[in-house]
Amino acid sequence: MSVSSGSLSIDAQPAPARVEAERASPLPLYVDLDGTLTYTDLLFESVLLLLKRNPLYLFALLLWLTRGRANLKAQVARRVALDVALLPYNPDMLAYLRQQRLNGRRLILASASDRMLVQRVADHVGLFDAVLGSDGETNLKARNKLHAIEQDAAEGFAYAGNGLADVPVWTQASEIVVVNASSAVLRQAQQLRAPTMVIAPRPFRFRTVFKALRLHQWAKNALLFVPLLAGHELDPLRWLLTLAAFVAFGMCASATYIINDLFDLPSDRAHPRKQHRPFASAALSIPFGVALVAILLPVSLLLAAAIAPVFLGMMLLYIAVTLLYSARLKQIAIVDVLVLASLYTHRVLAGGIVSAVMVSNWLLAVSLFIFLSLALVKRCAELEFMSGDGNVALAGRGYRSTDLPYLVSMGMASGFAAVMLLALYVDSQIGNVMYPHVELLWLTLPVALFWIMRLWLKTSRMEIHDDPLLFAITDRASWIVALFIAGIAASAALPWGFA
Repeated sequence: MSVSSGSLSIDAQPAPARVEAERASPLPLYVDLDGTLTYTDLLFESVLLLLKRNPLYLFALLLWLTRGRANLKAQVARRVALDVALLPYNPDMLAYLRQQRLNGRRLILASASDRMLVQRVADHVGLFDAVLGSDGETNLKARNKLHAIEQDAAEGFAYAGNGLADVPVWTQASEIVVVNASSAVLRQAQQLRAPTMVIAPRPFRFRTVFKALRLHQWAKNALLFVPLLAGHELDPLRWLLTLAAFVAFGMCASATYIINDLFDLPSDRAHPRKQHRPFASAALSIPFGVALVAILLPVSLLLAAAIAPVFLGMMLLYIAVTLLYSARLKQIAIVDVLVLASLYTHRVLAGGIVSAVMVSNWLLAVSLFIFLSLALVKRCAELEFMSGDGNVALAGRGYRSTDLPYLVSMGMASGFAAVMLLALYVDSQIGNVMYPHVELLWLTLPVALFWIMRLWLKTSRMEIHDDPLLFAITDRASWIVALFIAGIAASAALPWGFA
């Protein structure tokens, strides 16, 4: 019974009944953020944004760390604009929290991340009554987090976490919720108390690692063999050296792809298909990616140095340009596709250095224009799908949907220019010297035109996603075209004739 007079409300419920009702109400639930509510870690995400802006921040990070992890987190949080809406949240955990909210449970987001970022996540999710976070002085982790929770909780609490740092909190929690934890962490939690809820982690699959390495992109490194083929070189030693260079370049390229993916997390998450990449979706963690780079890059450079010092120089130049592309150049319209085309051509030059085969100006010119066309296919395919999704600008790139007609015209013109240069080569004196039956090479021109025109037609029909190379590898017509051109070139190079 309740008697109300004006603004005064007197609860006439007997005291024992009130105590029993309080005991029946659910305990407040404190929820960890990094690895629990989201699959990622906000500190790592923020540091990547900071380093992408200016790599020299690495020295500042080391200086901030000397004053403690809490200070480091606060300094980084003040300098980055992390888009919390794009973070990879755990959908099962969100569903569980919504249900707890409906049950009237008080929810508190308690994280070791800086409180500024924790508050932004809580505001975005819209389920939490309060937040606890690091404040620049105290790193709210392990026992520090337990102390803060015990000060905030009136009597008893439930805690949801995922890692070893959460074990001290679980030791004092009345209820344990285990989320996205390893089997070892789950066992430790079970030894303390039977968890009221266990949300299993996503299974680890090696194919996810292979996907992150982009092994299919190693096909681009077949360009290292182009000088051998163009020069009709059959020396086994040169082929073996080029094969070793292929492996070195592959490992180096995989490392740079991982670096690119790590620096490109926000724009990848805003992309309809790239959001499913291993690091964008947090199927692989940021530290795991850094570890892969720390292994692949030194091994590839050591192998390159063993092959030839000049080849090592080419690899270092490739790394420098690729990192510059990832950090800045990819955001500049037109410049980005020119850089991509140059990186393809760079492989041809590197192959010539390793095999000691002179790369002709004709080959470089044809390569540059055909690779420019392919780079423009990649951008146009992305714009086609972006426009279909109703977006105006391409995330992380310098293009808008209105640029598409111009890019298509430039891409087709580049492809036709490559075929024109090939025709001029066939008609040149060098072509007559290299090929005893150079007239047969004229047959390659309509075939090359067919392939380029078909590629752009497929792009306009949105039948190519965003990687023309992957399309060509899996496209039967492209294989037929390649075999036909190879057969014609071989026939033109053989010294056959009638007596």
